[in-house]
Amino acid sequence: MKTEQHKSFINTFNKYHWNIELQSIFNKTTSDVKQALIRNKRSLEDFKALISPAAKPFLEEMAQMSSELTKKRFGNTIQMYAPMYLSNECQNICTYCGFSLTNKIPRRTLTDTEILKEVAFLKNKGYDHILLVTGEANKTVGVTYINNAIKLIRSQFSNITIEVQPLDQKEYELLIENGLYAVLVYQETYHKEEYKKHHPKGKKSNFKYRLETPDRLGKAGVHKIGLGALFGLEDWRADSFFTALHLKYLQKTYWKTKYSISFPRLRPHSGGLEPKVEMTDSDLVQLICAFRLFDEDVELSMSTRESEVFRNNIVNLGATSISAESKTNPGGYSVEPQSLEQFEISDERSTEEIVTMLKEKKLEVVWKDWEVFS
Repeated sequence: MKTEQHKSFINTFNKYHWNIELQSIFNKTTSDVKQALIRNKRSLEDFKALISPAAKPFLEEMAQMSSELTKKRFGNTIQMYAPMYLSNECQNICTYCGFSLTNKIPRRTLTDTEILKEVAFLKNKGYDHILLVTGEANKTVGVTYINNAIKLIRSQFSNITIEVQPLDQKEYELLIENGLYAVLVYQETYHKEEYKKHHPKGKKSNFKYRLETPDRLGKAGVHKIGLGALFGLEDWRADSFFTALHLKYLQKTYWKTKYSISFPRLRPHSGGLEPKVEMTDSDLVQLICAFRLFDEDVELSMSTRESEVFRNNIVNLGATSISAESKTNPGGYSVEPQSLEQFEISDERSTEEIVTMLKEKKLEVVWKDWEVFS
């Protein structure tokens, strides 16, 4: 029997085959969808039915059920957060990212003074939940730099989340000790062969190490883990199934930890990659509703990658947290607004405009729902 220390999602992952699961999803019937909709507790097979083409005629019913479940579990609330990019230094080659090593762009890493200037801007807007983002460059923005940034700003925020390079368990333990609340780590795609094509160089090319990152986080005792795939690299239905499989494994293994799912779609960037598989707005609504019906407790996050119209609608259908006025470049809020972005955002409304929209939809804006330090 495996000990807790040696448990890993890779053992579960290896029991499944991409093409078989994808075909299984496309084989789901109207009857499968109807059965999934009437169940109180839904399985992975039910989730497949809800994301299948057969579920398209049931989208309105799914949306209504998703809305009701979200309000039952989270109330009429929506959490606001802001991403803050600390650096665009990166040693990886990733086909879909503006920060990729091969892109000849000016590189920038914020100093302590610049970080505090960005923080002052966000605090003035009312934010108490911040997401720190960097490229993956161990020497420049490794655990020492990230730890310093967390300690520098922890008195300013009740909730600090990071989206940085995958780290070792002991490194996560250090960051948690100093105020880290949550970590977002997207697998990008669970298709092992296609993953290699999109990550030919750098530490990120190690599929297994990235896949096991949430395990290291769970063992380190992090409060929340965020999962997701980058839709457009491969078939969104198969990637979503493996994300759901990953979620269920983690919930069972690290049951004290909270979880969130994000839904990034491939967006334009410097040296951009065209999506291999298109994911329409209708597809994305279907997926968000399917995740809510699959798990009423999981948090669902929606970034400014999506359009105003889409985000205006999704906040009543299943999303529990959204960003606003996001800048995807280091110093983008106040230090250096013109530096290169990681990707283009779509919803460019101000924080104040987003808050007004949410209030008009009878939603209460939550700035703070957790505090590590008193």
